[in-house]
Amino acid sequence: MKPAGTSQQAVIDFLAAPATHGGAPVKRIDTHAAMVFLAGPRAFKIKRAVRFPFLDYSTLDRRKAACAAEIEVNRPFAPAIYRRAVAITRDQDGVLAIDGAGEPVEWAVEMRRFDETQTLNHLAGARRIDGALADALGRAVARAHAGAPVNKAAGFADELSEVIGQNDGELRAAPELFQPQAVNELTHATRAALERVRALLSLRERAGRVARCHGDLHLGNIVLLDGEPLLFDAIEFDPRIATGDVLYDLAFLLMDLIERGLTPAANIVLNRYLNETRRAEDLDALAALPLFLSLRAAIRAKVAAERRTQTGERAATEQSARDYFALAGKLLAPPPPVLLAVGGLSGSGKSLLARALAADISPAPGAVVLRSDVERKALFGIAETGRLPETAYSRDVTAQVYAALAGKARRVLAAGHSAIVDAVFADAGERAAIAQAAAGAAFHGLFLTADLSVRLARVGGRRGDASDADTAVAREQERYDLGAMQWKPVDASGSPDRTLRAAKAALGLA
Repeated sequence: MKPAGTSQQAVIDFLAAPATHGGAPVKRIDTHAAMVFLAGPRAFKIKRAVRFPFLDYSTLDRRKAACAAEIEVNRPFAPAIYRRAVAITRDQDGVLAIDGAGEPVEWAVEMRRFDETQTLNHLAGARRIDGALADALGRAVARAHAGAPVNKAAGFADELSEVIGQNDGELRAAPELFQPQAVNELTHATRAALERVRALLSLRERAGRVARCHGDLHLGNIVLLDGEPLLFDAIEFDPRIATGDVLYDLAFLLMDLIERGLTPAANIVLNRYLNETRRAEDLDALAALPLFLSLRAAIRAKVAAERRTQTGERAATEQSARDYFALAGKLLAPPPPVLLAVGGLSGSGKSLLARALAADISPAPGAVVLRSDVERKALFGIAETGRLPETAYSRDVTAQVYAALAGKARRVLAAGHSAIVDAVFADAGERAAIAQAAAGAAFHGLFLTADLSVRLARVGGRRGDASDADTAVAREQERYDLGAMQWKPVDASGSPDRTLRAAKAALGLA
């Protein structure tokens, strides 16, 4: 960081004074590039007069432009938060004011104040990111990406190469935190990973999967407001940094959840995102996910190293930098993928088990869950919880659904990622076909069993689920001839936790 050689102290003192805000107490939050002043229902954010390799706020004009850009970029993500760019003015007597008649001496972003304890980094620390919130996060990111401006000539792969070089230089600048040999190894492995997926990234860019995204989508930049997760503080200072593959944008959030030990939440976010976008080509792009996750972890490592001198918790910040650096190396070397199929009659608990198992199936953040009920709805172009006519469950349609599941499983595995296929699999031929889809990867088949009375109770109690199976379907399935069963049976008549433990034991995960 280079100081800009200009003092902002008078403005800082002014915004930090309760009198400026009608006597309301003021809370100040510092980041490496900004200062935020929270007072009453409002927040004012000024840019630090600093110059980094990746941003320049060294002049008033640059800071004014950055404030205007922050409003423009962030309003689509969080219109309820971002209000306006406003001048801090000084009159002829030297008195400072917010949006006064005097000469502007600084610029600020005025925002609606929110409860800062509701940002997701705080919720993660309190272990309050549950499955429902994780699902909402996946939906929120998918919505944001759906409206993001596409750039088919960004040269994204070349930009990543520059990021790798920047990471290398900045990590080397802190040898007391990151051993030079370890930095060498990470940089070499990262460049090799980029070359393996370069053609894929170029193909995705031409297909419109590179866009002006959020760019800094870690947990601290998402807040729970009025019960919904809102993305804020998107990168405004450099469109190049904010422009990238949509999965690279998503990877920041996934990586941050993984680093905090919240891999189950990360898995839900990934699966919800894939289900919302319904783009089969994103399954191919999972080949780039280890690279994306690793780069995001390395970026967090170097930012933490930079921030250690700006915080009163230096030891904790330094440990965070080391943890992110170690994670960057780990994520770049994922274990081989596996294919798991979970079968069972309606009401046996297949979908609940598949979701519960997914986070424990490497690579990070866990397996992609492919569910027949969701695939069938997608085939007819309706929402997951919409209801299909009986004709949608004909033998021919069912064959299409199972073929689509096998095809998607092959794509996930070919990308080096794991998959869980959730379907009834009552027919021996269906079970054989999904096993063949593993194509050399490790395959495991589980078949859940439960008495009819248990299944009827579960099916009858469903609400807002993708399955259309009712008690009549459950009774009809009792007459199925399952044929020779080579998959491992799992007693699913008890609680979900009991079924999960039995399934993990059958898979060697206990």
